[in-house]
Amino acid sequence: MSDVRFAGISKAYGEVRALHPLDLDIRPGEFLTLLGPSGSGKTTLLNICAGYLAPSGGRLLVGGRDVTRLPPRQRNMGMVFQNYALFPHMTVAENVAYGLKVRRLPKREIARRLDEALHMTRLDGYGGRAIRELSGGQQQRVALARAIVIQPDILLMDEPLGALDRQLRKDVQLEIRRMHAARPRTTIYVTHDQEEALVMSDRIAVMRAGRIVQVGTSVELYEHPVDTFIARFVGESNLLSGTVASIANGRAALVVDRLTVPLEGRAAEGLRAGGQASALLRPETVRAQAGGLEARIVERVYLGELVAVRLALAGGHELWSRRLAGEWVGGDTVEIGWDADAVSILPSASFED
Repeated sequence: MSDVRFAGISKAYGEVRALHPLDLDIRPGEFLTLLGPSGSGKTTLLNICAGYLAPSGGRLLVGGRDVTRLPPRQRNMGMVFQNYALFPHMTVAENVAYGLKVRRLPKREIARRLDEALHMTRLDGYGGRAIRELSGGQQQRVALARAIVIQPDILLMDEPLGALDRQLRKDVQLEIRRMHAARPRTTIYVTHDQEEALVMSDRIAVMRAGRIVQVGTSVELYEHPVDTFIARFVGESNLLSGTVASIANGRAALVVDRLTVPLEGRAAEGLRAGGQASALLRPETVRAQAGGLEARIVERVYLGELVAVRLALAGGHELWSRRLAGEWVGGDTVEIGWDADAVSILPSASFED
C-alpha cells in the first residue's frame, strides 16, 4: 500500500532532462528522504509533488487519487522551504495561523490548532514575538509549525536545515524525528546531507542525474550499496578497483593490481566474470591484525574517542581506518586485515551524469 506514488514521472526543459521517467512508492506515515548531490533532481521531484511544477510525463497519485493536474491549494500538502518564507511583519502566531485564516476556519478552531502546533514545535510562549527577534532554529520551527497546523495529508520539506549551524542542525534533526515518531505523517524530505538522511529517515531514495539509483533503509544503503556511486555518497568508503576473477554463491573474488591476494566479498548485482568492479571496505572494518597485509601509517587524524588513520599498502594503494584511539599506537608500520563478510564487490556507477 502506498500513500504517494510517482508513476513514470519525468520532467524536461527543452532538450534538458531534469528527471528521467521514474517510479517511487511512499508508504502511509513514512518519513522518506530524497538524497542526492546538487542537480540530481530531488527538488524538482518535490515541487512536482507539491504542484508547483507540472511533470512532462507520468502520474502522481496520493491515496490512490490522481492529483497530477490539481493546483497546490487542492492537494492539502504542507511545505517547509529552505529559506522559511516567513512574513516579517507578522508575529509568530500570525505566521503559524495564516493558512488557517485563509481556509476561514472558526476562531475557536484556529486557536486550538495554533496552541497545539506551537506546543509540538516547542514554541509555547513565543506567539507574540516578532520574527526578527527569533534565532535561526526558532524561525525554522515556526516554518514547521505553519506547515503542520493545517493538518496536511503530506508534509514536504526542502532542505529546511541548510541555513543552520552544525550543532543546531543536529538538534533540530532530532526534534523533527521526535515529532514524527510521536505523530507519524507521510513526509518527503529533501537534503544533500547524508548524515541528516541517515539520522532522520525511515527510508532514503538516493538520486543522481535525474534518476533514482537505490531506495532503502539507512542500514541497507550503508551495508549493501548497489554500486560505487552509492558507496561513495552514503558514508565513508575505501574502494579498490580491479577485475572480477570469479562469482559463486553470492560471493565474488576481485583481483587488484599490485595486491598479492584477491579480495573476496559479497557480490552485488550486475557483476560479470572478467569485468571491472571495486571492492568496498568501510573504514571501521579495517583493523590491526597479526599476519595480515603490511601497511605503513601515513597519517593520523585525532577525532576524540576515534582516530582516523591513512594506511599505505605495497603497490601504492591507500586505505583509511577509523578505530578507537588506543588501537593505533606505536610504530609507523602495522599488519592489517578485515572481516571478509564486511567486504562488498560492486559494479561501477550504472550511468554517467
